[in-house]
Amino acid sequence: MDGIFDRITGRPLKQDGESTAEVVTDEALVGDHDSAQTDISPVDNVELHRTERRLREASQELLRFGLLEESQKPNHYRIASRELTALNAILEPLDLMAAVDDVRGLLFLKVLKTEVAEDEPDEEWSHPLVRKQRLTLEQSLLVAILRQYFIAHEQEAGTGAAQARVAVDELIPQMQVYLGEQGSEARERKRMFNLLDQLKDHGLVSEPDKNERVMIRPIIAHLANPENLQVLLDWLRQQPTGEGTSTDEEGRE
Repeated sequence: MDGIFDRITGRPLKQDGESTAEVVTDEALVGDHDSAQTDISPVDNVELHRTERRLREASQELLRFGLLEESQKPNHYRIASRELTALNAILEPLDLMAAVDDVRGLLFLKVLKTEVAEDEPDEEWSHPLVRKQRLTLEQSLLVAILRQYFIAHEQEAGTGAAQARVAVDELIPQMQVYLGEQGSEARERKRMFNLLDQLKDHGLVSEPDKNERVMIRPIIAHLANPENLQVLLDWLRQQPTGEGTSTDEEGRE
């Protein structure tokens, strides 16, 4: 008949004359196995110290598009702006930082310029993760015109007022003042729609609506330097119509 040991362990107790080595060895193995099970794996350690999920998602969205608009991504914007210190702690090793324009409901990336030694030339910034975008003369001119419309809208409706819109047909004569006419209305409209499509890729305007009006996005208030844009307009006014074609304007970081 099985004894108490058999019923508890499922193993027969040693018979008379048998060595106890097997039992000792088995118990030692069980002890080692239990010890191994209590160890915390590296993966578990990572999980315990991960950044909160919603902040991770907001930072990923910011890195993907370079900006967060409250009107477009309200949840990501709210988390990122509320956890700005933690967000910038994530971005700092990448030589990036998040800047907030809370009046306009905008949060966007900026490049942290690296320190330059005294014996090194003070060159323009470069970043392995950020591609510096340069605008053509026509793109820069349209940005300057759109920015004027945006500022005029804020002056009338209040800083941070949304829905700054302008009709495509209203922009065409503004461009003609500086660049001259293309020779036909069809060519003028084609040029304007092509330029607006290019600026849409930079996140500066929306797709034209059914009434051929575009919404000017608030990031335009932080694009380049307003003084530089005004200098560009002043310079173009001094050129014979249609001859100002040789200058590029630096884009947003």
